[in-house]
Amino acid sequence: MAGGTGTAPTPSPRRSWWAAWRRWRKGRPFWGGLAAVVAGAEICALPLAPLKIMLEQGIAGIPSVLMGLVMIVMGLSAWFAPQYRALAGVLTVVVATAALVMSNLGGFLFGTVVGVVGGGLVFAWQPLAPEPEHSPEPEAEPEHRPHLPPKETS
Repeated sequence: MAGGTGTAPTPSPRRSWWAAWRRWRKGRPFWGGLAAVVAGAEICALPLAPLKIMLEQGIAGIPSVLMGLVMIVMGLSAWFAPQYRALAGVLTVVVATAALVMSNLGGFLFGTVVGVVGGGLVFAWQPLAPEPEHSPEPEAEPEHRPHLPPKETS
């Protein structure tokens, strides 16, 4: 077995899964979407406290839950439909800012700050440009022709 067969070893299933995960993650605004989902969950979780506390909060808890759900949906849409990243980013920032006033200071400021940062990351994300294919042959040099003035017709 001195020379070997010349075949490359097959990658392990764990490595191929990890490579697929990295490709998927890099093809969308992952970290901004994650921040939007975390902020939405935090804003949504505060009003969903035990029933006794929820009854004391009353109708004021409904906008908090709705704003949190909208932020979670926007974060998920940034992951699974990155072509709508601009809309998802802007709506996440607007809802996170509105949560500051309407929802326990925006989840005690944590939800608002993380939501604004996440929405900004989603909005600012740009997909990578495809790499140009390089031809293996060098391009032929253009012929050098003397520059002649155009012919005049009468």
